[in-house]
Amino acid sequence: MDIEKNVCDSIIGTLLEIPGKNKDGIAARLDLLNMGVKTDLQPKYGERRTRLPPGPWNLSRAEKREVCNSFYGMKVPEGYSSNIKNLVSLQNSRLLSLKSHDCHTLMQQLLPVAIRSVLEKPARYAITRLCFFFNAICAKTVDVSKLDKLEEDVVFTLCLLEKYFPPSFFDIMIYESAEGVCSESYYVLENTEEVLPYIEQHMIHIKTAYPKFRKRTKWLQDKHNSTFIQWLRFKVQSELEEDNHGVSENLRWLAAGPNMAVPLYRSYLIKGIKFNIKAQDDVRTTQNSGVYLLTHTMQVASAKDKNPILSNMGFYGVIQEIWDLDYQKFTIPVFRCDWIDSSGLVVDELGFTLVDLSKIGHRNDQFVLASQVKQIFFVDDPMHRGWSIVLSMPNREYNDVIGDEILGDVIIECEPFTRGMPNVDTFDELVGELGGQNIRGGCEDIWTE
Repeated sequence: MDIEKNVCDSIIGTLLEIPGKNKDGIAARLDLLNMGVKTDLQPKYGERRTRLPPGPWNLSRAEKREVCNSFYGMKVPEGYSSNIKNLVSLQNSRLLSLKSHDCHTLMQQLLPVAIRSVLEKPARYAITRLCFFFNAICAKTVDVSKLDKLEEDVVFTLCLLEKYFPPSFFDIMIYESAEGVCSESYYVLENTEEVLPYIEQHMIHIKTAYPKFRKRTKWLQDKHNSTFIQWLRFKVQSELEEDNHGVSENLRWLAAGPNMAVPLYRSYLIKGIKFNIKAQDDVRTTQNSGVYLLTHTMQVASAKDKNPILSNMGFYGVIQEIWDLDYQKFTIPVFRCDWIDSSGLVVDELGFTLVDLSKIGHRNDQFVLASQVKQIFFVDDPMHRGWSIVLSMPNREYNDVIGDEILGDVIIECEPFTRGMPNVDTFDELVGELGGQNIRGGCEDIWTE
């Protein structure tokens, strides 16, 4: 983790020109001159001050503010990291007092998001690739078969960093490498293993009762959805009247249905993870209402498609209500979510998943079991206004819930923030964006005493 912190300090310190951590300066520019590279970036001496032309790694004042504003506006889940807002100085455009754990969360997920709208693509991609590398090697388990590819990728990444960052950047540490209770009740039944045989029986019953619609998959599913609860209740009641019926206590209460008086919660703790409704997040500095659901469901090509297919689909949503269904002998927590429509979901060239939280779909299928979802969070995309980047909640190596301020050096494991290593094959084309020179256009000179 010390390596990761040193790398993070070097990147943040250089981008934001933080004294004591900035790897750029007169000495670094003289190193370039002695090496015979990037000679157009050599210091320009004046009577009282020295001017340093802006290099590919330098940010303009506006870009520094943009990066800091991006960090300042991030609301992450409770326990994810220190309060990011407290680490940012908007007045000086700097990040202050970064602990090892803070650097870990920045390198694992947050830094690539904050720099999305600054720097030229080659320099930005180089940093993103480096973060991807740390994300991969910090996993609890590493696929040995992928180590060779990982090593090959990091060699390319280091070459890019050498090309677009000052030589002093590379110290030894860097190289070390439903609607209402009925809808919720139906969703619970559909996702309970004991009920699955009854679902199959009910589908056979419908096909037998309506032979003309045997091949109309969507019609059969709609009919099943609207009649299954009543049919199951009658079926289970009939079986209970028989000797040696084999109906479990759990199934008996599920078929009877939940209490119609349902308590609503603003927050709910499940397996040590805290979930909030969106309204609760709106008045807090943390974000615990984002969820992701991976499910095997029907997909249709269009509204007129009569024969949908079954396949795995991922859904991104925001919790609006938390219901606790009471089945007399047990309770089942269920979330009512606003799910993002497919038109509000894209994956960009870097592999980031972007969502438009204003584009809500699946309004007839809003409920999900709390046990089925994974917690995620959304960070405003500084590159595309109105879009948010999806990031996952990391798994920790401890079970106790502790405060944000005493995380110390606790190691967390984050899932990859992109779906693959950013491609470098097109970098020769991207170099044209630098105008064939190393001096960045539109960026202020750096002055030193």
